[in-house]
Amino acid sequence: MTVSPSSDPSVLADVSASITVQLVGGPTAVIEIGGMRLITDPTFDPPGDHPVGERNLVKTTGPAVPADEIGRVDVVLLSHDQHPDNLDDAGRRFLDDVPLVLSTAGAAERLGGVTCELPLWRSHVLRRPDGGELRITGVPAQHGPAGTEHLTGEVRGFVLSGVGLPTVYVSGDNAALAVVRDVADHAGPVDIAIIFGGHARSPVMDAYLTFSADQVAQAAEILGAPTVIPIHLEGWKHLTQESSAIPPAFARRGLRDRLLMLEAGETVTVAAEPRPPADV
Repeated sequence: MTVSPSSDPSVLADVSASITVQLVGGPTAVIEIGGMRLITDPTFDPPGDHPVGERNLVKTTGPAVPADEIGRVDVVLLSHDQHPDNLDDAGRRFLDDVPLVLSTAGAAERLGGVTCELPLWRSHVLRRPDGGELRITGVPAQHGPAGTEHLTGEVRGFVLSGVGLPTVYVSGDNAALAVVRDVADHAGPVDIAIIFGGHARSPVMDAYLTFSADQVAQAAEILGAPTVIPIHLEGWKHLTQESSAIPPAFARRGLRDRLLMLEAGETVTVAAEPRPPADV
């Protein structure tokens, strides 16, 4: 496995066996895989207030890359639409100019347009420029303690795979290690894991809605992924742990060599041994 800046000519692996990831900020990252460009949970608003019912979520940091500089996007991987830290106002406008959004049934109903439901353990297959296929499989995500789904709403994670491609897991907002075990059992082995962290806290339920730094490290251990990229770590006031908590958590579990931390705006290329896609 080789990790290098995307501009570094020393990346010698076949381009089909690598992915490029650019962290825009928060849960928003651009993923290039198999000649396709995908983006996770678009959030492009400047800092400010976002009322949600009787609560107010406060965005503290704007995107490192503005929406009009993102370029072509083939697919949006939208974990859920009901919270502005995963789809803010500018993010909603961004959806007007993309050909396909994959998300939950509720998001498809509320957003309409090109937003489609990606059911659990079902796959949407796209034709790659090289003639191959990119398979996007919907996997579970639990956005809080068990039994609170009626409050937090449905959330989707994603697994990207294809012949000649590394297998990539995008967690979405998830607070359950049992979900990660399920993904590892049914969609593994995973080569690259993009895991949402930040330990978001809901004062309404007095509960945490996303992984802590230690849980991100535990998830990495469960998946056995050679490369783990934590995102959604900063930029919103309800996130209780900053990115600086992640490296010590990985070091305590002897996993520091698997960790790839990105600064907002940074782009890296990760080359991995391609695998045939898991039968999920």
